[in-house]
Amino acid sequence: MARFTLPRDIYFGENSLETLKDLDGKKAVIVVGGGSMKRFGFLDKVVNYLKEAGIESKLIEGVEPDPSVETVMNGAKLMREYEPDLIVSIGGGSPIDAAKAMWIFYEYPEFTFKEAVVPFGLPKLRQKATFIAIPSTSGTATEVTAFSVITDYKAKIKYPLADFNLTPDIAIIDPALAQTMPPKLTAHTGMDALTHAIEAYVAGLHSVFSDPLAIQAIVMVNQYLIKSYNEDKEARNQMHLAQCLAGMAFSNALLGITHSLAHKTGAVFHIPHGCANAIYLPYVIDFNKKACAPRYAEIARSLKLPGNTDDELVDSLTNMIKDMNKSMDIPLTLKDYGVDEKEFKDSEDFIAHNAVLDACTGSNPRSINDTEMKKLLEYIYYGKKVDF
Repeated sequence: MARFTLPRDIYFGENSLETLKDLDGKKAVIVVGGGSMKRFGFLDKVVNYLKEAGIESKLIEGVEPDPSVETVMNGAKLMREYEPDLIVSIGGGSPIDAAKAMWIFYEYPEFTFKEAVVPFGLPKLRQKATFIAIPSTSGTATEVTAFSVITDYKAKIKYPLADFNLTPDIAIIDPALAQTMPPKLTAHTGMDALTHAIEAYVAGLHSVFSDPLAIQAIVMVNQYLIKSYNEDKEARNQMHLAQCLAGMAFSNALLGITHSLAHKTGAVFHIPHGCANAIYLPYVIDFNKKACAPRYAEIARSLKLPGNTDDELVDSLTNMIKDMNKSMDIPLTLKDYGVDEKEFKDSEDFIAHNAVLDACTGSNPRSINDTEMKKLLEYIYYGKKVDF
């Protein structure tokens, strides 16, 4: 038996933020990040729309990029004191991910973070609150997924929390919010979306439900990301939809070792998540093609890339990804990113081991062990074409 889970409602298009006026509830906690939503006026809109609905609200502000365990626990404590029946999170992936994790410990104060990181092991949520997610970036798609990524800075590990309980009840995809992204963030989040869709298409749980979403997302990212990076308004709007399609695909099909590596190197080298995915994706495709070259070839055909054989089509796909990276000033290797060689050598065993243990590794189409993961990391660092 398989399962396919989405939010109860997805509102999208111009002025979809106004949906908040129609919510039922008494008290809402609003979780936000570093201040861009306040500067651009969107936070005030959220507060005022909730007020129109007769809902009072309280803010949890300043969620940092790559939110920490401490941020999550502090937010959950505030929720327990305030007792909201709605949790509304607005911003990039970080505040929405943090709010999802806060939700767990609000509803289950005795639950531990060690228990929460066990994939698909959460207790039943919605005992106290429902969850509304409003993304401002076009990449993570956490507004429609069963995932939340939280960082334990003491252990230097990013943990993806995974459970269908974490899928938001309502997602609001208002394109106006995406117009605020600077070009670098547009590039990184867009390549994150592309990675989500490509990994979902070859992942262990891909299905007839997830495949069309993944392919459509890939086609749209290919068509609109570079234009979006160059601040084309309509392309930004389309990318905001494309990343959501990719999110619906990977939340159900799951991901692979591009994300495992991005999680684990991100915590050690502090590489932005989308940037890490963009660098690693071509190398992972070359590693995985021994297990699923025909699937990658199907992607290439959908994009009308050149090639007569599967190998030629896979090479066209990886070349396309590298060309997109170059067009948006994303480096092609870890060395070019600026990771110090000694620091890399000192950390590679630690990273490789923890990447193998990452929740995303189990759904990768080709199995991998610590030795192979370390070798793959080295190829990524120096820019060697994967041949094993």
